[in-house]
Amino acid sequence: MIHVVLMLLLVFSHLYRVVPVQAPPVRTIEIGHSAEGRPIEAVVFGDGSRKLVVVGATHGAPEANTYRLALALIEHFRAHPTEIPPDVRLAIIPVLNPDGLARGWRFDAAGVDLNRNMDTSHDTCPENDWRPRVQGARGIVSDTGGPYPDSQIESRIIRAFLLDAAGAIFLHSNAGLVFPASCEHSPSIAMAQIYAAAAGYQYTRFWDRYTITGGMHDWAAGLGIAAITPELLTGDQIEFTENLAGLRAVLRHSAEVLPLPEAGMINEIPVPPVIYRFWRAMGGEDRFGVPLAPATETTTGMRQRFTRVVIEVDETQRDTITYVRLAAVGKEAMIALAYGGADTITPFSDWPSGPFAEFWQRGGGQFVFGDPISLPFASLLPDGSSRIAQYFTRVVFFLEPSSGQIELAPLGLWDAARTQLTAPVVQHTIR
Repeated sequence: MIHVVLMLLLVFSHLYRVVPVQAPPVRTIEIGHSAEGRPIEAVVFGDGSRKLVVVGATHGAPEANTYRLALALIEHFRAHPTEIPPDVRLAIIPVLNPDGLARGWRFDAAGVDLNRNMDTSHDTCPENDWRPRVQGARGIVSDTGGPYPDSQIESRIIRAFLLDAAGAIFLHSNAGLVFPASCEHSPSIAMAQIYAAAAGYQYTRFWDRYTITGGMHDWAAGLGIAAITPELLTGDQIEFTENLAGLRAVLRHSAEVLPLPEAGMINEIPVPPVIYRFWRAMGGEDRFGVPLAPATETTTGMRQRFTRVVIEVDETQRDTITYVRLAAVGKEAMIALAYGGADTITPFSDWPSGPFAEFWQRGGGQFVFGDPISLPFASLLPDGSSRIAQYFTRVVFFLEPSSGQIELAPLGLWDAARTQLTAPVVQHTIR
């Protein structure tokens, strides 16, 4: 009888044994450097498909409590990583503006308000579009929007980091309320309401104290990212309990308020979600042209040809600012001398100068086009016309001398033709 009881106990203990919950991975990633060389880091918890990014200290020293709050949230989730749902990847950036934090002011090193510097033209609300003259705290109006949208290195870092995000929470202070993106975006509105109710802050549909142009929350929502701005009640306390409750509530409702990036359809050709966001955010059809075919798989991700560029996704670089980028087709074309028109091309490794400098800088500089790898030179095209050209790692610039118009050479078409001539098999396409 005793042996039977012991056997039954062993069976029940096996059936109902407690299986420990495996903690999600935690990693610290240096996603870039500020204009003055200070590191900008993200601590990433979990490995889910819904990426939620919390951003602190966009406004530097005057909102340093958001920096300390972000650090406290990091420590909490280090101690309690299983609070992250399996479908979520939580990334916390303690300080986006380390130069402003070090300098003791609201702006970046160049005196630009980073939360007025984003290209907010992707939504349907022109009133929030970027402007050089902006309204700010305490009713101050100043020319601190930057020389053009996304001009600052910190703006470009957060733009690249959020391309695969489902949601973004931009911490600010001090008004004691939470508001979503200003243009109608249902996930942003729902997330703001959930966060505010749990944190005990006031929910408001719009920030009505002054007009925010070029705001990060509006840029994000314009690309389909649920985006909110919690304003801490005070300017010096971190209000940890309140904001942890708000963040926990968002995590509990992840499927509702953190929409996965959506694919696009251009000329009846499907474009994968992150490639579609990159294409839209960096210039769209006017700059890159249209897709030539569906995306194809690569050993590390996927790539898709457009008229003038090839956009690639590298899964080994996920959660870095090079996760989605232009392929180095400019360098390949230079090696092949596809657009030479001259006996030699002088190698060049300095910053652009001359007719292409401003176009390169405004279009994204190294982030988008890569480094210059030639000097400008006269290029003879197949139709007999002449253009001024310059090679960059990822593109080739053409200048029409009579009109002064600059555009990208059709390297996507060139790459497609080259591959068609040399590849014996057709790659599997992503649909």
